[in-house]
Amino acid sequence: MTTLAIDGGEPVRRAPWPSWPPPTSDAQRTLLAEVVDSGRWGATSGPLCERLAAEFAERHGARHGIVLTNGTLALFVALRAAGVRPGDEVVVPAYTFVACATAVLLLGAVPVVADVDAVHLHLTADTVRPALTARTRAVMPVHLAGSPAPLTDLLALAAEHGLAVVEDSAQAHGASYRGRPVGAHGTAGTFSFQSSKAMTAGEGGLIVTDDDDLAACAWSACNVGRVRDGAWYHHADVGWNLRMTELQAALLLPWLDRLDDEVAARDAFARRVADGLAATDRPVEVVPQPPGTTADSRHLLMLRATTPVDRDWVSRALAAEGVPVDDGYPPLGGLEPLRARARALPAPGAEAAAASVFWLRQPQLMAGPDGADDVVAAARRVFGDDRAVPGR
Repeated sequence: MTTLAIDGGEPVRRAPWPSWPPPTSDAQRTLLAEVVDSGRWGATSGPLCERLAAEFAERHGARHGIVLTNGTLALFVALRAAGVRPGDEVVVPAYTFVACATAVLLLGAVPVVADVDAVHLHLTADTVRPALTARTRAVMPVHLAGSPAPLTDLLALAAEHGLAVVEDSAQAHGASYRGRPVGAHGTAGTFSFQSSKAMTAGEGGLIVTDDDDLAACAWSACNVGRVRDGAWYHHADVGWNLRMTELQAALLLPWLDRLDDEVAARDAFARRVADGLAATDRPVEVVPQPPGTTADSRHLLMLRATTPVDRDWVSRALAAEGVPVDDGYPPLGGLEPLRARARALPAPGAEAAAASVFWLRQPQLMAGPDGADDVVAAARRVFGDDRAVPGR
């Protein structure tokens, strides 16, 4: 019988996982040098931010793109441009990052935390419907881990109630739903370029939309209330300096040329792991994609224990085998800072996910077939040990 690494045995993997972000490309270095040498480092003096906004929006099937400082403020600006005001309610998922709620709070609005589907862990029309009230103004489906939320029914529900739909696509660069890129299915979509994301400049954000008025409002909000082609000291509305820099745009623009290849590499990894786990008798599976997924960005690969496990022991045992995992999100509605500021519905789906789901991070998904096989081998070892499943 194989001795587990946690007990002193030889680990499945000793090789390091790929780094993230990956090494800069020749195109990135060239464009960065051009910006540095030009001295035109700010968005108001150089062309790259506007070029990134336009090319990213086109890549994601939208008419307009607005670049800004980060993904959290992209949510804030998109919601504000969509008409959310103090006292309004915005429905957010219970299994997501805290910024979904804090962006709503920044507007003086109320995050309403709705449960997610127990199988694929996204908002659905069925989980959103009980959260709606006369004060609901918007719904924020999150394309969790790069998998598109099931938008068809959500959009129909929103249209029935006159609600804005802001797609949080922070983890879903290059993903598509029913043959169309995510982001502009609803009222607007937001993306993040934070360090862990599929495209990164360390920080940064972007809003896409097909709505001319919303785009103008969002651009103005990010540019201290100015209007395009207006006078420098003309401020038509309240706004802030939320601009991206030309240096960030120089890192991001060349990434558009390699995004599809990187998405395909991660997807091949994920499918190999899913097939490998399905061929074992171990109580672990890959969380499935929602129906309607055409392309999955695979920001994360979520593994789910199919029976109650000792989470702490499983995490430590997998790490010892050379396959580190994260425990993932706690249920959003249970976070102490939100208790008095949000309205949270019962969330058994999110609570079950918090107890059973483990994450493989994006760098691991770039490790190719050998890396995928190491994940399967480590899971086979660890989930086959009696200590993984108390009482087995």
